[in-house]
Amino acid sequence: MGELERLQRRVVDCRRCPRLVQWRERVAAEPRAAYAGWSYWGRPVPGFGDPGATLLVCGLAPAAHGANRTGRMFTGDRSGDFLYGALHRAGLASQPVSSHRGDGLRLIGCWVTAVVRCAPPGNRPTPAERDNCAPYLAAELRLLPVRVVLALGGFAWDSALRVLGPPRPKPGFAHGAEVRVGETTLLGSYHVSQQNTFTGRLTAGMLDAVVRRARDLSR
Repeated sequence: MGELERLQRRVVDCRRCPRLVQWRERVAAEPRAAYAGWSYWGRPVPGFGDPGATLLVCGLAPAAHGANRTGRMFTGDRSGDFLYGALHRAGLASQPVSSHRGDGLRLIGCWVTAVVRCAPPGNRPTPAERDNCAPYLAAELRLLPVRVVLALGGFAWDSALRVLGPPRPKPGFAHGAEVRVGETTLLGSYHVSQQNTFTGRLTAGMLDAVVRRARDLSR
């Protein structure tokens, strides 16, 4: 077993945050009617992708009825379809949708992860929960040949800077923001949440442009 696989197993076995453990397991035990019959994952969700990834895409946390149900980041909800559609158009994913762990999706030169690995109540992790998960993101950046981090949202942007070691003055988040931190380039994008995509704050074209920029820099 390689170091990356051992890291993924440590993530899945993690119980550091009692509030998140209670919430993720409660959601798994009380599935939505739309997912009746599903056996929810109900555990921390490990990163997913190409072990040779030079681009790391980082979100906030698993969705309660998305990745907390399917066990794969950004899988099983519309946010994931929006993200993987863009990755597919950029040649970074083998297909444009991600419905479940056995759907055949492969990532090419790309790794998808999140700052917090358990679904948080109200999609709002606490600073302590963020910090408990930080070593996992740091380990992914150490084990993968990452050149570019694409942060989806301000929470991921700030958390990535904490791990990478922020330059001074600390760069602010914006869609399309770009900053060099050591040997790594950090890019920002609005999060692919339905709140952003349904209102037009984040369009497919906007996401495509940032993903292509991240892809080109990573190569």
